[in-house]
Amino acid sequence: MNRLLIITERYTPDLGGLASSATRLVGILCQLGIEVDVITWSRYLQPGEVLPPESLEIKPRVYRIGLYRHWDMTMPHTLNFLEWLHQTRNYDAVWGHYLFPSGFIATWFAKLQGLVSTVSARGNDIDRQMFPPGDFARLQWTLQNTDVITAVSADIGRKIQLLSGRDDVLVLKNTVDTEIFFPWNESSQNPTATKEEVFTGNDNLRNSLGIAPDEVVLGFCGELREKKGQQFLLNALTTVRQQRPACLLIIGEIRAAQESVLQLYASHQPEDAQRVIVTGHLSNPETVAAYLRLCDLYLQPSLWEGMPNALLEAMACGCCCIASDAGGIPEIISHGENGFLLSRSQLHKLGEAVLECLAMPLEEQNRVQQAARDRILTTHSITQEKQQLQTVIDRLMPNS
Repeated sequence: MNRLLIITERYTPDLGGLASSATRLVGILCQLGIEVDVITWSRYLQPGEVLPPESLEIKPRVYRIGLYRHWDMTMPHTLNFLEWLHQTRNYDAVWGHYLFPSGFIATWFAKLQGLVSTVSARGNDIDRQMFPPGDFARLQWTLQNTDVITAVSADIGRKIQLLSGRDDVLVLKNTVDTEIFFPWNESSQNPTATKEEVFTGNDNLRNSLGIAPDEVVLGFCGELREKKGQQFLLNALTTVRQQRPACLLIIGEIRAAQESVLQLYASHQPEDAQRVIVTGHLSNPETVAAYLRLCDLYLQPSLWEGMPNALLEAMACGCCCIASDAGGIPEIISHGENGFLLSRSQLHKLGEAVLECLAMPLEEQNRVQQAARDRILTTHSITQEKQQLQTVIDRLMPNS
């Protein structure tokens, strides 16, 4: 059995799409018969402290390393630990999940040990490292020296080709567990629940959140921050509420550094701010899916993106979605067919776009929602990801 070391900055139970994608990929790789060890960093441990797996019998083995204040201390310490671990475990390949710091560490360590490596570009890691204070030289070195590169979207793949001169980038799309994220009206997914029970469950959930029966629910899922278009979401809520009752349901958290934006909004629009509902972090995907099914419209006004997991999950739940044209989003949404795209230069018109969607005939809304679900089933299911990962493994370790 081949043994793979995966290095990722975040891993369950950490928040965000990076952690969820790393956890999902590790699970599928284990199903493919690869023995996987995971290295991840933690802000909850003492600097340099290593928290070993709770049990060496549980697969995958997850090792957590306490972060120092700066990477110039964290990286050398991590390399020392990796060297010891490799002597103990004897890896066949190293995978860096996200280009920096994980991808760089994975590529450099693999070079030092004579191993093959792969790096996975997941989101805005290219853009973050291209411009100050990012490290362009380290980014380019990583892309040119790793053996296999995967990108979560064709858009990122094109940027990697321009930066590195390589034409062998594999697109490894994000995927969704469609048996968890499904529309409320697909009784085949939950055969024990009648339509009346589903309606009652939805009503109970709405009531628990304080959502009025006549309120339109505008949804967003994840950690809300500037890059996700926080201000555009708030402005859209104000625009919509000028014409009809509505609330903004944040399925997740607001990044601590961005809470001042919500406070400023509350000072200018106190009544609207009272209709911003924040669930807090939800670790159970079934619960996330239940909240997504409450949304009349799902909004993703990102300024830059890879291929957002939350948008895929919303589409899998049959949500009518309005998203920006950032990153790989146009590879998911075909405007007017399975959702709606808004140019990043026009995000100030998000509220108007919401009102236009709400004014659509019900039959048209249902058609778009079904097309969204169909797109996920066709191109973003776990089955497709398993096939894509097998391709990556075959290229990385031909004898696996």
